Amino acid sequence: MTAKSILVPTDFSEHSDMALKQALEIAKEGKAKLYLLHVIHEAMHQCAADYCLSDELMRQMENGMTSAAQQNLQKQLAKFPAAKEVEVITEVRRGFPSDEILKEQQEKKIDLIVIAPLGRSGIERFLIGSVTKNVVKEAKCPVLVAK
Repeated sequence: MTAKSILVPTDFSEHSDMALKQALEIAKEGKAKLYLLHVIHEAMHQCAADYCLSDELMRQMENGMTSAAQQNLQKQLAKFPAAKEVEVITEVRRGFPSDEILKEQQEKKIDLIVIAPLGRSGIERFLIGSVTKNVVKEAKCPVLVAK
């Protein structure tokens, strides 16, 4: 099977860098389009205890997070010279990571997902591991878990 579209979810960790590196090699060899996706976790709440943020402040925070994520996607790509030899499309989505990865796969008709086995350290490492597990279990295309 030759993939023509490859999805690489990223949390900007070293593990994600390894997945991106492998995906770029596959994309370059097969002349595939690569989608680099970051999902901003939908865990932000507008109210905490007796204090609530205004809708405007929430929009500003969300816009700032999206802008920072877009910049981080470009910084991550800049680490890899092979990224200049492949068509790369970056995207930032909001939601629950595994759900958004699977939606992206369906919407873009992705042929292959290349994902890191783990993400950041600490408790996030456990959570990202569960994202990978859910993607492997539910994806409608092959999933390569990068080593």
